[in-house]
Amino acid sequence: MRIDLHTHSNISDGTQTPAELVAAAAQARLDVMALTDHDSTAGWAEALEAAHEHGVGLVPGMEISCKTDRGVSVHLLCYLQDPAHPGLLEEITKARTARLSRAERMVELLSEDYPLSWADVNDHVAPGATIGRPHIADALVAAGVVADRSEAFASILTSRSRYFVSHYAPDPVQAVELVRAAGGVPVFAHPVAAARGRVAPPEVFHDMIDAGLLGLEVDHRDNPPEGREWLRKLAAETGMIMTGSSDYHGAGKPNLLGENLTDPSALERILGHGTGTKPFLQ
Repeated sequence: MRIDLHTHSNISDGTQTPAELVAAAAQARLDVMALTDHDSTAGWAEALEAAHEHGVGLVPGMEISCKTDRGVSVHLLCYLQDPAHPGLLEEITKARTARLSRAERMVELLSEDYPLSWADVNDHVAPGATIGRPHIADALVAAGVVADRSEAFASILTSRSRYFVSHYAPDPVQAVELVRAAGGVPVFAHPVAAARGRVAPPEVFHDMIDAGLLGLEVDHRDNPPEGREWLRKLAAETGMIMTGSSDYHGAGKPNLLGENLTDPSALERILGHGTGTKPFLQ
């Protein structure tokens, strides 16, 4: 089985609708995919309908943006959670609201130096989508300021840029606890991707494990070889589920569907733990 458990639609920062994403997964010969948009489950219904149409298994999920007390960014994948769980929904709504305010302030700062307006950014945001820096990047590309998203993030939108504005994000330990309370399966996304910025120290991993973390995304293009080796050792010591995935964003990133895959036995363990919602499997 070909299983990819980390993909994004235009409900967050991907470039394809949920239905188009599922169709692309079928074309890539995936047997099972997970839809894991940032801080949103709004694409689940459309993806499920497309999954029935194309015969692709679907694991409903989400990616939660978190931040430690020392300001280290942590991304938490979750699968099969109850999307209406009050505690998790309240925290995600709070984070989405903060993302919106942050994006508005960044555009305000950018407009002082570049031909960019809030309307320009909104032109690149799907209805109901979680607004983030990728949408600002797309507007900068459209304005001819940068060639693509990668250039935007490497220069104008980097966290070291004067245009960067931080935003509220839940603590990763709290996020793990909320996902488990919602019947979901929390998996630490690309945990040692140093090229993205500072990575969480080992004590954060263990705090998250103590809180109920169930898995580690080991095989991801941004995890370096030595980091993957460390993650495999940690998983062996703690019994963590190990996953592999593409983190596909359509045309937004070079990542390709199925470039890294999850073993069927790992998927079985995820399905065994998830009680908040049901997957669609052939």
